[in-house]
Amino acid sequence: MNEIFKKPLYPYRRSTDQDGIYQAHHPVVIIGAGPVGLCAAIDLAQRGIKILVIDENDKVSFGSRAICFAKRTLEICDRLGISDKLIAKGVQWNLGKVFFDDRQVYEFNLLSEDAHRQPAFINLQQYYLEVYLVERILELQNAGAKIDIRGETSLSEINQTSKSVQLGLDTPDGLYEITADWVIACDGANSPTRAMLGLDFAGRVFEDNFLIADVRMEADFPTERWFWFDPPFNKGKSALLHKQPDGVWRIDLQLGWNIDKKEEKKPKNVIPRLKAMLGEDVNFELEWVSIYTFECRRMEDFLHGRIIFAGDSAHQVSPFGARGANSGIQDVDNLCWKLAEVVCKRAPASLLQTYNIERVLGADENILNSTRSTEFITPKSGISRLFRDAVLELAENQTFARPLVNSGRLSLPIQYGVNRTFGPDNLDGPKVASPGSPCPDAIIAPETFLLESLSQGFTLLNINQVPKVHIIECGSTLTHLNVKASPDENTFLLKRYLGDQKMAIYLIRPDQHIAARWAKFDETAIRNSIRTSLGYNG
Repeated sequence: MNEIFKKPLYPYRRSTDQDGIYQAHHPVVIIGAGPVGLCAAIDLAQRGIKILVIDENDKVSFGSRAICFAKRTLEICDRLGISDKLIAKGVQWNLGKVFFDDRQVYEFNLLSEDAHRQPAFINLQQYYLEVYLVERILELQNAGAKIDIRGETSLSEINQTSKSVQLGLDTPDGLYEITADWVIACDGANSPTRAMLGLDFAGRVFEDNFLIADVRMEADFPTERWFWFDPPFNKGKSALLHKQPDGVWRIDLQLGWNIDKKEEKKPKNVIPRLKAMLGEDVNFELEWVSIYTFECRRMEDFLHGRIIFAGDSAHQVSPFGARGANSGIQDVDNLCWKLAEVVCKRAPASLLQTYNIERVLGADENILNSTRSTEFITPKSGISRLFRDAVLELAENQTFARPLVNSGRLSLPIQYGVNRTFGPDNLDGPKVASPGSPCPDAIIAPETFLLESLSQGFTLLNINQVPKVHIIECGSTLTHLNVKASPDENTFLLKRYLGDQKMAIYLIRPDQHIAARWAKFDETAIRNSIRTSLGYNG
């Protein structure tokens, strides 16, 4: 791994908070400087909120960890100012192949529809994402944003009242205390915050272990996702191969349940497994090795008073399907605009309950899909294995069986349509752009995409009509985006937003989810929908 990733990026520096007579107070404190915590810091800072981030480490994570980032995540990262770096460095892929024994039985293509700015997926080691996020924070700091990252600072105690949260912090210079209006816990699957509050996960731990190895080698494998069921080199189990930047390949090998994890991680045991897979004549170097256990669990609620949980601290899924980091970044995408509205007193604190409702819904969908994948990959009964193997046998020649092959249903953005904060839907338009859905991207002018043209606040997308009314509601200014669509131009905009309609109005939330839509401009209805989105109605 490049030496830059071994150096402190946010080293410990004694804070003035440690010298004051009175406890320092912060509007928002984020615990954890992983991808989820750093994304939250950037999102809130871009909305003018003062942020403190604490992390027990002072550098980015070691090892590839999360590597597969989906289009929706890249769209969020574009709004945060780092997607160009991710795409420039990442490995783009669309094709996946599934093997049973030594035979290819199925393949799929994730190529995005045309007229999207972001690709379907990229592979990129998590440490690159973290570096780019820290670099973006430095850019924002230089531009005047108030973001403070304190490395080598860990949480030692946390308590809350109805008015604030008190945090005890441990540093190389000793303990000190601060208070905060709000705390976002992004401190991972073994969250100290969750433990200190006496909270826990509910769900399933699957009796299986997987070896992850980052392998640096020169190989002529194509840039594809390869998954094996019962391969000759790992009989009775499964394997996965993914390409990453810098000549690094990610290999996952199923090991089984009753193993000695410490022993299995030793090179003397890892290298023979990799040689069996890659061949004795392939030269490779181990960069990182880890072992993980499938877990599909979540907290009952993600909101506990003034303490909010996001990412792995709130929910866990097994890694096949790229649902971990992707769902965590979508958590803070949902949360941060709402928290900013609350901090700036443009919305009631009860708005944060919609974060809990919507992201619990997202976690449940991810857990459901992840559980189904896990049960297909690692059947726990003879009947389940017979069904799995029959599906794989049929898939080689029978089209109907291929959708049943489940080597990890890949991450898709959640639809929030059941939430009371969406609607109305007064347009007989395409389902893909119904209230609760994330906005599908489209070209709206030469070299201009819809998503990059949305504001950080509420946007009114006006298609084939130009309202002239300026709207400020609950302190939020509504930005108008006027576009034209016809069968001769902007056909993707027409397909995704108009259908058979001649014109349309879409109210789009700050997180780029569609709040409501109408056939024609209606100021009263639009104002009511903004109020509903901010938690004032219902």
